[in-house]
Amino acid sequence: MPELPEVETVRRGLTPAMEGQIIARAEVNRADLRWPFPARMAERLTGCRVLRLRRRSKYILVDLDRGETLLVHLGMSGRMTVSGDPLGQFVRTHPAAQKHDHVVFHMGNGARITFNDPRRFGAMDLLETRTAEQHKLLAVLGPEPLGNDFNETGLIAAFHGRQSPVKSVLLDQKVVAGLGNIYVCEALYRASLSPRRKAANIAAARVGALVPIIRQVLSEAIDAGGSSLRDFRQADGELGYFQHCFDVYGREGQPCRSPGCSAKIRRITQSGRSSFYCAQCQR
Repeated sequence: MPELPEVETVRRGLTPAMEGQIIARAEVNRADLRWPFPARMAERLTGCRVLRLRRRSKYILVDLDRGETLLVHLGMSGRMTVSGDPLGQFVRTHPAAQKHDHVVFHMGNGARITFNDPRRFGAMDLLETRTAEQHKLLAVLGPEPLGNDFNETGLIAAFHGRQSPVKSVLLDQKVVAGLGNIYVCEALYRASLSPRRKAANIAAARVGALVPIIRQVLSEAIDAGGSSLRDFRQADGELGYFQHCFDVYGREGQPCRSPGCSAKIRRITQSGRSSFYCAQCQR
């Protein structure tokens, strides 16, 4: 499932083609994805001007001039790609319609944004912009890891008394929004923390040190266009490249990259997810 860097990469790719533009025609080709589309979605979107594209955790939020916000979640296999961009940032002409093109936005500037989702775990909803942050999917989210509300004091408080492994705590979207399995594994490696360590047993200074490390990992991943492991594509259809920079994720049995370390990367299962780490470097 796309994590924060992938979703942010898509948002940035969509912005030049959508922001400030009118949705000349919205095309909805089925009744639902993970859940039913809102009533009259195509009608409500057609003719709207896109005021702003923003991101909250792993959701893209498209603010419209009629007081509604389109919430988009890519799910496991969802892609939002741009074709025919008149600004010349996307060289692809409009492709032929595909079987899993479930929602298509025909923009007034000639661009076409296609939401393709073979597994149909993605989702869209229309929210009242004024109260969007109160939506059940957004209201429970913790601070954005690249924002000022994510800080050492808050993370130390969130770890206090928690007997769960540090990996599980960082994946808790109420603690920090948008982190997923890949980037937690990479951040813990850089912090020299074992994913098995109980959060409550980690010294406050080491917890606080996670904040800049998490930000660094996410920023580097965004700069690389995210990570493409299976289905993810950027808005121009290209792959992300951060997977080539993984220190631990997906590297089970391969040598640790820390200078002087002779250990190999291990994989364990925690809460049904794979954790990759170096048992020698991460304590």
